[in-house]
Amino acid sequence: MATERYSFSLTTFSPSGKLVQIEYALAAVAAGAPSVGLKAVNGVVIATENKQKTILYEEHMIHKIEPITEHIGMVYSGMGPDYRLLVKRARKMAQQYYLVYQQEIPTAQLVQKVAMLMQEYTQSGGVRPFGVSLLICGWDKGKPYLFQCDPSGAYFAWKATAMGKNHINGKTFLEKRYSNDLELDDAVHTAILTLKEGFEGQMTEDTIEVGICDASGFRRLDPATVKDHLANIP
Repeated sequence: MATERYSFSLTTFSPSGKLVQIEYALAAVAAGAPSVGLKAVNGVVIATENKQKTILYEEHMIHKIEPITEHIGMVYSGMGPDYRLLVKRARKMAQQYYLVYQQEIPTAQLVQKVAMLMQEYTQSGGVRPFGVSLLICGWDKGKPYLFQCDPSGAYFAWKATAMGKNHINGKTFLEKRYSNDLELDDAVHTAILTLKEGFEGQMTEDTIEVGICDASGFRRLDPATVKDHLANIP
């Protein structure tokens, strides 16, 4: 009961030192579709479940993995509409950086700017925190990068991570399977296996999305390529 007194105010701390609305935002993330990310020696991969609720939807029209610049991509777990706004803002931030410096924004700087925006929504009246966690991957100066941004504005660099539904099982699986000398193809394989851990129903090229980032840039894998990877999964 004590917590409920503070749960409707974003800007009031509860006696235990929590902003309860952020706890609720994290609950929205934990209820969202699973997403995973892994760094390899020659790139980085992000993957997510993208099941349609009905066969009547037009397939491949709504993507969860989005390019931000030529060398940066993003995926989310949580609330889709919140994610779309953050994708739009992130692209604008990247464009503004390019206009000033005439070069692509480094992944870490974009992550920092997006995290600052998310943090602002934890201390302003009349708004609520974003109900998403983001995985942002990039390739800068010959190195792969993978970051996670949470609704609180906290961000972390990861070698491999999972978020959304069954994220604890996903992380446990990655801890067993991950190695520092992973090649990109093996990383895609491991990402799909991690999603499969908690996947309900048949996993096909239409129910998952995979994006990779390497020296040649960021791209979302087309369904035919995803199908080829799935054929190698036991």
